Amino acid sequence: MLIVRTPDIKSSDITDRKLYFGRREFMRTAGLGAGATAIGLTSSAEAAFTTVKSPFSTDEPPTPKDKITSYNNYYEFGVEKDDPAANAGSLKTAPWAVAIEGECAKPATYTLEDILKGVTLEDRIYRLRCVEAWSMVIPWVGFPLGDLLKRVEPAGNAKFVAFETLYAPEQMPGQRERILDWPYKEGLRMDEAMHPLTILAVGLYGDVLPNQDGAPIRLVVPWKYGFKSIKSIVKIRLQENQPVTAWNTATPNEYGFYSNVNPAVDHPRWSQATERRIGEFSRRKTLMFNGYGDQVASLYSGMDLTRYF
Repeated sequence: MLIVRTPDIKSSDITDRKLYFGRREFMRTAGLGAGATAIGLTSSAEAAFTTVKSPFSTDEPPTPKDKITSYNNYYEFGVEKDDPAANAGSLKTAPWAVAIEGECAKPATYTLEDILKGVTLEDRIYRLRCVEAWSMVIPWVGFPLGDLLKRVEPAGNAKFVAFETLYAPEQMPGQRERILDWPYKEGLRMDEAMHPLTILAVGLYGDVLPNQDGAPIRLVVPWKYGFKSIKSIVKIRLQENQPVTAWNTATPNEYGFYSNVNPAVDHPRWSQATERRIGEFSRRKTLMFNGYGDQVASLYSGMDLTRYF
């Protein structure tokens, strides 16, 4: 797959090609061969996987890659933090398709290659805040979700966007247990989905997305708690009514539909006022909207943010 850079992007803002063409060893050790095939990436220099720097990125230093890929919540592969890295090798990420349906003029099923055709992938260094009061800084590779939604021309009554993860118990051993009502489901309000901070990620640290981090394509909504950023997406539905979501269904008194990062609203079993940044020893204060308030606070104007958790 060839991703062509747009002419108004400065050459200094393009990630060096050699960072991408020397990744065969990384894919072998991380078990990413299938994911690389899924998005058209090979070890050949004929495949150009270029990204541009995003003005939305934080200037905070990223969490080391070995921690991002070994400390995960992905219950489809187990409930312990190291279970996804141990078990996600069974996930087959090629071929992959995402069905977009519901209230839109052009419902369609896209292969991953179709989705990435013509998009400009960006390096988005985002803070990630888990509802469990730990955090990371992750250098994603992705593109705005809104760019994909525009292709199918949302109808005027499309007020929400629902997402669904792959259901494949033979590949995802955690789905053999009734931990949640599988498949995993999440949702956003339409204006949240169309916000430029909301992306679909296909990589991290300049390489293809590891299985344990949501390969081959996942949602990233940086001002919300991490469980909102659904992984391994196979279905996107535009709809008029608020979607059913996994954790809100399982424990509605603990996990709300919005789940914006808010240090003033504690989880019923722990404080959200501070967080533990993975790799650091001391705790730091949690930022409202995870530090993205200047960009997203207007989405919730007039709402009681203690009520609409």
